[in-house]
Amino acid sequence: MGTITTIPASSETSYGPSCARSSYGSKRHLVGAKDRGSLAGSTRAVWKMDDGLQPVSTLAESWGVGSHLERRAGAGGSRRECGLGDPLRRLNHRACPSACCRGKKSDPETEALGRSRGGFSTKLHVRAEGMGKLITFLLTPGQRHDITVAEQLMEQGAIRRLKGGHPRLRPKRISGDKGYNSRRFRMYLRRRGIRNTIPRKDNERRRGPFDRQLYRLRNQVERLINRMKQFRRIATRYEKRAVNYAAMVTIAAIYLWL
Repeated sequence: MGTITTIPASSETSYGPSCARSSYGSKRHLVGAKDRGSLAGSTRAVWKMDDGLQPVSTLAESWGVGSHLERRAGAGGSRRECGLGDPLRRLNHRACPSACCRGKKSDPETEALGRSRGGFSTKLHVRAEGMGKLITFLLTPGQRHDITVAEQLMEQGAIRRLKGGHPRLRPKRISGDKGYNSRRFRMYLRRRGIRNTIPRKDNERRRGPFDRQLYRLRNQVERLINRMKQFRRIATRYEKRAVNYAAMVTIAAIYLWL
């Protein structure tokens, strides 16, 4: 059993100079007067091209752009109050929040994000088998202690038996560091018949037998943590959601098993 602490990670288009535009008078007519009469067939396309070059004033007079501003000013209002900002202020009468705000909001606790001594991070609790392959894992915020999820790690990650039958959930022995040293957790293992190789703290009065040779086998889980950190997406969390980060950890575990 072990833990990995990961720290979440945190275009500019350049445009060239605009083309110089000639005056309106030089491009008033796309087709010269002497060539207009010599065209055969319909000249509808030519008139469409010519109409696109009409001045803005003609468009304003035909469609009545700005007429409501003059009416308001003529009714006794001030022209200074009838600027474009006032009538266009409520143009979008069906305004609503952006699409990114419509989803379900979550809190840092749900997304396994928290602040510890190392900063804003996520803690990955792993449980490995004897050969150093990942069995199960849990995600917690960075400030969460290892012992808080120790029992939950033991309740998941069943292994299928070779001879058939129900999958095996309880191992014969587990090995963990001092972070899993707790009287409650030791009682939990004793009631289920699971032996443990967990060193006691220096300030504990009660001492018991401790097999250092078996504790050296714990290097398997340390090697697993080292292999997991080789995946950059696991060592540095890029996903915002905890479920997406858990999916990446699962893919990495499958890769290591294969």
